[in-house]
Amino acid sequence: MAPGHVAYGMRASYGLAHVTPDTVMAWERGLAAPNATELAALAATLWCSPGELMGAATTLREHRLARGLAPEDVARGAGVEIQAYLRMEETNQWRGTDRQSAALSRTLRLPLPDFVTVTGRADELAELLRSAVTTRWQGYVRPVSKLLAVEKRDLEGPLRKLHEDYQSRMVRTLSWGGGAGADASGHAGRDFLDRILDHFWPLVPDAAA
Repeated sequence: MAPGHVAYGMRASYGLAHVTPDTVMAWERGLAAPNATELAALAATLWCSPGELMGAATTLREHRLARGLAPEDVARGAGVEIQAYLRMEETNQWRGTDRQSAALSRTLRLPLPDFVTVTGRADELAELLRSAVTTRWQGYVRPVSKLLAVEKRDLEGPLRKLHEDYQSRMVRTLSWGGGAGADASGHAGRDFLDRILDHFWPLVPDAAA
């Protein structure tokens, strides 16, 4: 479809009289971005979902738009007042309770990594995981379970494996011996801890579902 065809479809079917071929071309070139109403109409005109027109969603608003939901739908599904939800979306700071956070995850069908990012829990999770791999992982099953709203039994295996991966990496680099080995071990350890979430998510069942 040429830009003119897309613009005509949006005007004729969705009443967006201001959309012109130049508008569509500006969106295509990244010079402008459609608002929520325009994005929904554009997706419908192109026979696709809003999410297919977007890059990877990272914010609360982007996840909502990608699923074609109105703010009222998400607020109702999460059990929060609409004005409170709109403020959280505007500031991209989720302030819901644990129960509301779990409801938000269900409403937006968020994979665990996205749920953690959207609710602002990534840094807290990373700190828990760093402590788990550098000390006794068993003591962190419960707090990680609570933060992720995941059953403890589903996290025991991933945390044990994460701990083993970190410890084995440290042992391997230390076995090189001497000062160089200690330096290498420190570097390998810091790199693992800096990327702890990247190591963790592949170990969690259904994390990318």
